[in-house]
Amino acid sequence: MLNVNYKYKNEIDFDISQVIKNENYYTFICGDSLEILQEIPDESINCVVTSPPYWNLREYDVATDSNVIGNELDYLDYVKSLTKIFDEIKRILTKDGSLWLNLGDKYYNKELLGMPWRVALSMMDNGWILRNDVIWDQMKGTQSSKDRLRDVYEHIFHFVKSKKYYYAHDEIRIAPVRKAKMYNGEIVSATGVSGKKYRKQIEESTALSDVEKQEASKALDEILNDLTEGKLVDFRMTIRGEQRAFHSNNTNISGRAKELETKGFYFIKMGANGHLPSDIWRIAPEDTWRKDAHYAVFPEELLVNPVKATCPENGIVLDPFSGTGSTVITAVKLGRRGIGIDLSEYYTNLAKQRIKQIGKTLF
Repeated sequence: MLNVNYKYKNEIDFDISQVIKNENYYTFICGDSLEILQEIPDESINCVVTSPPYWNLREYDVATDSNVIGNELDYLDYVKSLTKIFDEIKRILTKDGSLWLNLGDKYYNKELLGMPWRVALSMMDNGWILRNDVIWDQMKGTQSSKDRLRDVYEHIFHFVKSKKYYYAHDEIRIAPVRKAKMYNGEIVSATGVSGKKYRKQIEESTALSDVEKQEASKALDEILNDLTEGKLVDFRMTIRGEQRAFHSNNTNISGRAKELETKGFYFIKMGANGHLPSDIWRIAPEDTWRKDAHYAVFPEELLVNPVKATCPENGIVLDPFSGTGSTVITAVKLGRRGIGIDLSEYYTNLAKQRIKQIGKTLF
């Protein structure tokens, strides 16, 4: 048995087990993240969303003699500390679980360290699968240095532990602003594509065989029918000899190029249920709770898509560096359960205060 600080031991056994057993919506635990994570059963957490303390950036007010993440003398030790934490998280994640990790970079001795990628690569070496590198454009920032550009973005990495994982893509789709419509008796896509140009290119093509022309025309008719029925809002057609494959004409590396070679055409379609968000998120940092001296508050808008997409309803979202509790609060608002861990008793109490203030709207 690991020697977990007795001050937190009973609370850990009691509150976290309640959340895992679906007997409570949430808990906030004050204590060392690594020690507490080691108390959590294997494959019991669906999703982790977190932003650890950045290295050598500020002092955190914690009343403990534990090793504080971010206070390491050497940045390589910081990478090792975080990697150890995330190894433990990989153990407690369900097989189809996800980890969303927000990290900012750091200048040290006039050099940009590439800290987010140092941590990410270390995690990948330990078996994590990186699915997305999201750029969080904070849209504002200050800088005193006059010999480099302002830095206004941070990384948010989406990691999974297996190639098949929970991802509710329909939950986060962005609804199309415009729809297909009838114009002069013909269906026209949201961007004005009617199919006339493609029809002419098929008929006049010298690169397509007669059979391929028939198949291309039939497929185009089906696309236009889907537009009419409201299943699609837009499309583009690529025809051999008329347009090039989107990324590459090399059939060894491009599935689209292979499709063009074998079929003679392919479609890019936008469904009526919308499109997935891009990997650039333009979201201003949260200011509301900065008055309480916590300088790294997650904006709720930043948390919604990770929780909706990668944690099933009533699943468990965990934040091992929970601060003032934004991750847990957002998870509970969205119908999930939440577990927050933080070394600071002050922040932990503040997180409990915050969730109690909005409790009437949650429960």
